[in-house]
Amino acid sequence: MQPLFQRTPAPAVPDMERIVDQYGTSLLRLCYLYLKDIHLAEDAVQETFLKVYRSYGQFAGGSGEKTWITRIAINVCKDQLRSAWKRRVSVVEELNDLPDAEGPHAVEDEALLQEVLALKPKYREVILLYYYQDLKISEIAQALQAPESTISVRLKRAREQLKKRLEGWEFD
Repeated sequence: MQPLFQRTPAPAVPDMERIVDQYGTSLLRLCYLYLKDIHLAEDAVQETFLKVYRSYGQFAGGSGEKTWITRIAINVCKDQLRSAWKRRVSVVEELNDLPDAEGPHAVEDEALLQEVLALKPKYREVILLYYYQDLKISEIAQALQAPESTISVRLKRAREQLKKRLEGWEFD
C-alpha cells in the first residue's frame, strides 16, 4: 500500500553566514574591479548573495561552490554594466576604497592594478579570476563558459601585455 502523501526532500538551505564570511571580501574586490565603483560593487555583491540564497537548491555540484558563486557575481556585474543607468553615468575610480587584498597575490603597487584594469575585458577577466580570486584555469573556464584552451591563451596574452606595459616597474 502506497502512502497518500509522499514526503519531498526539503530544498537545500545554504549556510549564508559561512558563504558571506568565506567569499564576501573576494567577491567585493572582483565586483569592484569589474564595475570600478565601490557602491555598485557592494550592490552587486548583495545581489549575488540573494541569487545564491534563492538558487542554492539548484546548485548541482558540477563545479566548485566558489566557481558557481563567482559565475553569478560576474553575471550580476555584466548586467549592471549593460544597464541604461550605467551607460549614462560617468564613474570615477576610487581605488582607495578597494578592500584590502587577502592571500599571496595582494596588490603591492597601484600601478599593477591600473595596468590590469586597462586590459581589454576578456584579458582583464582571466587575470582577475586567476590572480585575485585564485581560481584554476579549469574553474575559470567553467565560470566563463569557455574552453580551457581559450582561457590559457587569454591568460598568456594578458601576461605578455602586462609584461610590456610594466617594463621598468620597480617589481619587474
